[in-house]
Amino acid sequence: MTVGYSHRMSEATVRRASATDADSLAFVAAVTFPLACPPHTTREAAATFVLEHLSASAFRSYLADRERLVLVAEQDGEPIGYTMIVFGEPHDADVAAAITLRPASELSKCYVLPGHHGKGVAATLMRASIDAARERGAVGIWLGVNQENERAQRFYAKSGFTRVGIKRFFVGGRWEDDYVFEQALTPIE
Repeated sequence: MTVGYSHRMSEATVRRASATDADSLAFVAAVTFPLACPPHTTREAAATFVLEHLSASAFRSYLADRERLVLVAEQDGEPIGYTMIVFGEPHDADVAAAITLRPASELSKCYVLPGHHGKGVAATLMRASIDAARERGAVGIWLGVNQENERAQRFYAKSGFTRVGIKRFFVGGRWEDDYVFEQALTPIE
């Protein structure tokens, strides 16, 4: 891995996002977030969540936060996916009780546009995210995934994560049940 979290794959590059990426990240989020929602989540509920938490303004805030790192995957200069890593102790009591590895980082977001699924983009984003957490001193990385999102659960298991608990996630005016997955990180040598 080169400086700046730059990973190359056959058709795309993963790099650290900057403030100039906020609009593009918001677009990718608006397309991909609804895909991760449970089937009963209405379009309106997903759109409201995107507006409140995944807008360009929200991304500008995330990108300015020293305790977060956003990585963007691009193909031909266009964003096709992103991840967000949150460094530090989890604020959610259910997560804090479930994870066993400290210090830990959270893989808060991991999304790829539908036309790029199955092409190694998510796996490359995942490797770059794990590298970033490890470089920041984490010995574990965790994430939450909706219990009905079996496709994502399979990907996370394939990526080395193990289910360790449950937590709740508020979207569309209701609480959803998420699994908490965790992975041990090997130290940097």
